[in-house]
Amino acid sequence: MKKRKIPMRKDVVTGQMMPKRQLIRIVRNKENEVSLDPTGKKPGRGAYVAIDVKIAEKAKAEHTFDSVFGVKLDDSFYDELIKYADHEQARQKLFGHE
Repeated sequence: MKKRKIPMRKDVVTGQMMPKRQLIRIVRNKENEVSLDPTGKKPGRGAYVAIDVKIAEKAKAEHTFDSVFGVKLDDSFYDELIKYADHEQARQKLFGHE
């Protein structure tokens, strides 16, 4: 039986390669709007951050996604990211992660 390869992506905050399922995708569309992409299927340029509140807070402090996407983002975007990371982190603890 052939073993399935786990898709890996780089966390733009830490520079670590991680399994895609342990990351949150952030996407910038053609209109330069940046948003969370829980499905991982939104069209546009994507970047990934670990499902970790501390790393999301570091992204906010350093305005990581401003420089990654070349746009100016409000703190509210980062607050949403931190809240989402917190939620997903709790889910992983509850249900276990792959």
